[in-house]
Amino acid sequence: MTSEKRGPGFYVLTAFFILFVLFLYGPLSTIFILSFQGPNGGLTFPMNGVSLRWFENLLFEQQAVGDFGGAFSRSLLLGLMTMLTTVVVSLLAGLAFRRRFLGSGPLFYLTIASLIVPSILISLGIGLAFNVFGLEPAWYSSGFGAHLTWTLPFGLLIMFAVFNRFNPAYEEAARDLGASPWQTFAHVVLPIILPSLIGVGLFGFTLSYDEFARTLMTSGSFNTLPLEIYGMTTNVTTPVLYALGTVTTLFSLAVILIALATIAVLRKRRARRLAG
Repeated sequence: MTSEKRGPGFYVLTAFFILFVLFLYGPLSTIFILSFQGPNGGLTFPMNGVSLRWFENLLFEQQAVGDFGGAFSRSLLLGLMTMLTTVVVSLLAGLAFRRRFLGSGPLFYLTIASLIVPSILISLGIGLAFNVFGLEPAWYSSGFGAHLTWTLPFGLLIMFAVFNRFNPAYEEAARDLGASPWQTFAHVVLPIILPSLIGVGLFGFTLSYDEFARTLMTSGSFNTLPLEIYGMTTNVTTPVLYALGTVTTLFSLAVILIALATIAVLRKRRARRLAG
C-alpha cells in the first residue's frame, strides 16, 4: 500500500499554521509564565523565583494604581447587558427577516455596515453625539450603545444563517396538530435554535467584555477592564499586570467552556427526545 506524496503546498501551509499558533499563543504563554514571578521578580525574563505573590497582591491587597475590582464588575455587567440585548434583538430580527418586507434589503445592509466602519470612529461619533445633546457619556449608556454596534451585526448574521437552513415543515406539523403560534415557537422552534442562541450570547459577551476601541470615547469617567489594563501599562511596574492578564484570560476561557458544555448538554437532550 503506497502513501500519497505530499506536495510543497502542504509544507507551506504547515509552516503558516505553526507561525499562526506562535503569534496567537506565544504572548499569552509569556504573560502566563511571568505572572508567577517571585516576590522580587520584574516584568521581563529571567524569572526571579516562582510564587503566587502577584495573584495575592491582585486579589487581596489594595492597589496603588488601578481599580481592578470596579473595572471588572463594569465590564462583566456591560457584557451581560450586551449579551442579553444581542440575543433578544438578533432572535426577533431573524424571525422578522424570514419574510420579505419593504425596505428589508437596505435595512440589512445598514445594520451590518458598522462592521466595516473603523471602531474608533464609531466611538468618537457616539461620544460627540452625547456631548452635542448635553448628555454625559457613561459605560452603561453610550458605551452600551457602542458595543451593540459591534455585537448585533454578528448576532444577526448568525441568526439569518440559522433560519435560512431551518425547515418550516416542523412548524407546519405543529400547526396541523393544533399548536398555537406561541406554542409552535416555544416547543418547536426555540429548542432547535437554542444552541445557536447560546452561540450568539457567547459572541455578544466576549466581544463586549474585551472591546477597547468602541469604549475609549464612550465609557465616561469610569473605565472598563480593557481600558484599565491599557492605563496600567504606563503606570504599573510589577508582574501584577501579568497576573491580571492571566486571571482575565482564564475567566474568558471559563465562559467559553461553560457555553460549549451547555450546548453539548442541550444536544444530548434533544437526541434523547428524538430517540424516545
